[in-house]
Amino acid sequence: MPEWALVFGKLATLRYSFSGHESFHCRSLWLKKGYDFLNNGYAFNSPDAVVHLGVGKNMVAAIRFWMKAFGLTDNDNLTNLSHFIFSDNGGFDRFLEDTNSHWLLHYCIVNCRIASLYSLLFVDFQREHKEFDRDGLLQFIKRKCSVPEQKNVFNENTVKKDINVLLQTYMAPTSLKSLEDFSALMIGLNLIQSNHDENKGNTYYFNEIHSEAIAPEIILYSLIDIKGEDNTVSFDRLKELSLTFCMPITELIEVIRRLESSEKYNLHYTDNSGIKNVQFTRTFNKYDVLRDYYQAI
Repeated sequence: MPEWALVFGKLATLRYSFSGHESFHCRSLWLKKGYDFLNNGYAFNSPDAVVHLGVGKNMVAAIRFWMKAFGLTDNDNLTNLSHFIFSDNGGFDRFLEDTNSHWLLHYCIVNCRIASLYSLLFVDFQREHKEFDRDGLLQFIKRKCSVPEQKNVFNENTVKKDINVLLQTYMAPTSLKSLEDFSALMIGLNLIQSNHDENKGNTYYFNEIHSEAIAPEIILYSLIDIKGEDNTVSFDRLKELSLTFCMPITELIEVIRRLESSEKYNLHYTDNSGIKNVQFTRTFNKYDVLRDYYQAI
């Protein structure tokens, strides 16, 4: 099981979680700042946190939230992934200069499911809709929260703020009035675009991503992470992964086929009698896979 997430089979019992970001989207340097802060032995709940981080109290809470949402902390303890990326002693992309590091973090925030809106939007909602507006997404979330397991989870104002922050995180601002909005972490992935209609206002759509945009090692890392202790990744999970990356399932399978043809990785895509899955014939360390990518660039 991933160190920061539950396996997919248990997701149905998870209660959704909204808010925590204090209405601040994640700035591009916040994760490194949060990593260094914790790695130096400081604590987010310390009265001196505002001094050491150099931000206001609400931003301290936001940085703490984003570190958790991206799977970089577990109960404020740094995870292996955070050390792998941000360590000053061997971290592979300390300042997130490589686009594939952003793809990796995008996968993490969707699949970690600490910030529920990201998996609800990219997987559940996108499965049914390729275009949306804010109200339509809000009503979808409300319906998802209307089951007994999610009793008292939905608050309209809270979810509206979550939607606003998500869009700020993934979309470049249209105005130069707020230069800080250009520091949003995920705008370079170009996953969400907008249309403006004078009568209907802004509508949004998922931008289809082609396989060449993402390093195959990021896909392989995701497959290993999803499978956990199993040796097989089902086709349903492959479809979820394709939705996560906004990539057609056919292109995702093409990437898997290329990985299959490599002598380095022992995995196989099978399609027997309508049963489609990915099978691993030996165990891989997912960080070794990432290391292969970063050491080659």
